[in-house]
This record gives sequence, structure tokens and C-alpha cells, in this order.
Amino acid sequence: MLRKLGVLFMIVTAGLTACNGAAPAPTAVPDSTVRLKVVATYSVLADLVRNVAGNQIELRTLVGPGADTHTFEPNPADGVAMSEAALLFENGLGFEVWLDDLYLSSDSSAKRVVVSEGVEPREAPEGGHHDEEEQESTETPHAEDAQAGHEHGEFDPHLWHSVTNAIQMVKNIRQALANADPTNAALYQSNADAYIVELQALDAWVFEQVKSVPEGHRKLVTTHDTFGYFAARYGFEILGTILPTSTEGASLSAQELAALVEAVRAAGVPAVFAENVSSNALLKQVATEAGVNVVAALYTDALGEPGSEGDTYLKMMRFNVTTIVGALK
Repeated sequence: MLRKLGVLFMIVTAGLTACNGAAPAPTAVPDSTVRLKVVATYSVLADLVRNVAGNQIELRTLVGPGADTHTFEPNPADGVAMSEAALLFENGLGFEVWLDDLYLSSDSSAKRVVVSEGVEPREAPEGGHHDEEEQESTETPHAEDAQAGHEHGEFDPHLWHSVTNAIQMVKNIRQALANADPTNAALYQSNADAYIVELQALDAWVFEQVKSVPEGHRKLVTTHDTFGYFAARYGFEILGTILPTSTEGASLSAQELAALVEAVRAAGVPAVFAENVSSNALLKQVATEAGVNVVAALYTDALGEPGSEGDTYLKMMRFNVTTIVGALK
């Protein structure tokens, strides 16, 4: 009996050893929790991306709430984020003059998505010269070109102040996310559809609010020329600005300031509007000399800090419209 048990033990042990030796190494299973790494250049754009992607991506915003994209200076951590990203969402139209240098220096292979594609651009009031080759190109102007006198570009980049433009931006974001991450394409589609419904309701609400402002009072004076698309969409006139479309542009001369003061007086507007990303000292001077009020800062090129009245795109637009309408009607 003992001999039989010993033989049986040897047979079982040998079998187990053979099985263990023949077993293949376990196959690595893809980690479904790994999220797509995405970079958005500024806070307003990041909020649109977040509404489409939800928690499905790892999102880094280069220019955060309350910060000025025009004067932004990237740091090494921004380069690291760029090098690790799969997608880069940018505004285009010359808004991020520093972006080409950052992209190249980071050796990034991220897919660049220009969210202004499909939007009819508004010409920048101060013009801007580009040769035919530059006009035909879909690439963002190089930073060195901006520093050589093209800093504002041919077109006004502040397209998000018209809600219809924001809807086009969302559609571009949705498509780019679906292309980069087809597994979750249905989720991106569903999120974008739901968000567009909210944006369409916001657009209708803006028109309704503006009706309460007499047409003769629908005139805006701001620190820099950021409300061109807003004015064109909702029936306002840009009476004047202290700075052009870029906040680092040259301020008005003394003669130009005096002319703006006279224009404000002649138009009979009751208020001018400060902004959250610009110095408003000269605007206050114009208001004092014209005898009108300076209304607290509108959200222009950036969202407000978390917890503020402008910490999302929807809230930002509602705050701006409510503030403008309340001051002008």
C-alpha cells in the first residue's frame, strides 16, 4: 500500500510540474482606468472640453482662471504636460502666440485641434498683415511672427462670446475626442448633445435679456476689444476700447482717449465695463472724465476662480449678460 501511494504521489507531482512548466506567461490586460491625457490652452476652452469628456480624460489647463492668455509665459511643467498629452485643444486665430514654441520645445506628438475651425472669423479692427501663404494656411501663426508685429493677427480670436460659436467649438471637441478615443465615442456624443441643448437655451436667453435694453443704449466700452462676436450676434455696437484685441497691445494716445471720452458723452451710455484679465486704470479715467459709471469686471478671456459667479462658461455668459443689461437699460 505504501509503495502504491508513493508511486501515485510521484505521478501527481510530475504531472503538476509538467503543467506548471508548460503554462504560458499571463497576458497583460489593458487598464480600462487609464484616461486620455488632454491639454487645453485656456480656462474657457477647458470648460467646454470638460463638458464633452466628463471624467473620461485627464485634463490640464495651461492658462487657468483669471489669467491672461495674451501675456501667458509657459513654465517647465507645461512642457512636460504637453509632451505627455495625446490631444491639444487650442483656440487658434492667433490667440496663443506662445503655443508653437512650447509645442516644439516639448517635443510633443499630441494631435493639435483648432476649435475655431468652422467659425466665420471676424476681422480684427486694427487689421494685421499676412501674406497669401499665411492666409491659406490652417496652422496657428508662429510666436516669432507675433512678436514681429503680428501679435493680434488678422482675425479677432474671442469667438466664444457668441454662444453659436461655442456650439461649433463643442462639435469640434466632440469629434476630436471620438477620433482619439473611439471606445468612448458614444459617451462623447451623448455629453455633447446634452450640452449643446443647454447652449441653445442660453443663446435664446441672451436674446430675450437684450430686448430690455433700448436699442440706443446697446453700446459697449470695455478695456480691450473682446466683445466683437458678442456685439455682432446680439445687436450691440462697440463704441470704443482702451486696448485692441490683445491686452498687451499699445494703449490709446492722449488724443485718442479724449476722443473716446467725447464719444461716450455723445452716445449717452450710462456705463463702461471693466474686465477680469486686464488693468482697468485707463478705463476708469475715461469713465471719470465722461461722468459715467465703471461696472465691475466682466469675464472676458478667462473664467473666474472656482466658486465665483463665472467659474463655468454657462455662468460666465449669464453673469456678463445680466451685468451688461442691468447697467445699460
